[in-house]
Amino acid sequence: MFRYDLPAPEWFTADDSVLGVALVFPLQGPAGIFGPACELCARLAVEEVNRDGGVLGRELRLVPVDGSGPPGEVAGHVEALVDLGVVQGVTGWHISSVRQALAPRIAHRVPYVYTALYEGGEDTAGVFLTSETPRDQLRPAMDLLAHERGVRRWFVVGNDYVWPRRTARAARGYAHASGGSVAGEVYLPLGTHDFEPVLRRIERSDADGVLMLLVGSDAVRFNRAFAAHGLHARCLRLSTLMDENMLMASGPAATEDLYSTAGFFASLANRDTLDFHGQYAARYGVEAPALGSFGESCYEGVLLLAALLKRAGTLDVSAIGAAAGAVSYEGPRGLLRLRDSHVRQRIYLARADGLDFDVLTELDLRGARP
Repeated sequence: MFRYDLPAPEWFTADDSVLGVALVFPLQGPAGIFGPACELCARLAVEEVNRDGGVLGRELRLVPVDGSGPPGEVAGHVEALVDLGVVQGVTGWHISSVRQALAPRIAHRVPYVYTALYEGGEDTAGVFLTSETPRDQLRPAMDLLAHERGVRRWFVVGNDYVWPRRTARAARGYAHASGGSVAGEVYLPLGTHDFEPVLRRIERSDADGVLMLLVGSDAVRFNRAFAAHGLHARCLRLSTLMDENMLMASGPAATEDLYSTAGFFASLANRDTLDFHGQYAARYGVEAPALGSFGESCYEGVLLLAALLKRAGTLDVSAIGAAAGAVSYEGPRGLLRLRDSHVRQRIYLARADGLDFDVLTELDLRGARP
């Protein structure tokens, strides 16, 4: 992240020949585990857009911003970039607390494409969202697991901020609709290492399903502790935030009966995903960070931002919003369109299989079981 007590980097100047895009993504903290993939995927998308002539006659240029700091501080840094004319758009994966601090400060001035799965309900003008919400991601997954695996008593373990708490509120209703209930909830600070008290509570609750709403390395440590405690033998886990980097860090011994739901998995084998894999491998090599839904979402974010600007033909946020309903773009998740500022997409349920995910089914977003 830029520091004001150091000389300004080369990109920290306004340049009418380029269109600056702030990429806000985690470089440290719990979510830092998938930060490198976020940056590489976004850069891949920028290169693709620039090969096709850029946007509005200008070349895209990424301006990385560490999104893992205090929300107000992150928002202040991005706002400064907008004030100075360095960036004309914002995208990236960052937690909802950062989005809530950032949107009121910049969304009315530059288009803001938020790529992280989140709790739903964001309707700030100038904010566009590419990823999953509980209604389409969690609801059908809980319904399917209730009917196919007999899960009746859920226990929620989440980090203590807006996304886990609001998602858990929705989960109570989803559990009830499937004939079950939420037997307990625990919310922990980001960066938690000791899960022993939580595991004892899960054990006493007689839960047969754990809904994990933990970020990055917190989820990794929880998976290891959960398996070491032997709880994997009596209750499954479902996470809406679990990518391949987190799976590998957890290790195969810690992911038995672990499910994940998302709009993208690296193991999906269709034309769109295979093309994306080929581009990523050709550009970065076999030693690059593993592809996963969070990194891939940043590729989607750049593509959507470019599509919004091209469709509107201007940088004016009001005009961009007015044209958004006619915007579509094609990426690793297929041909996607916006509705009510949200991208509508297919959602899948997968189960951990060693160091990879076995995609079991495409979820029925109408609420009926597949």
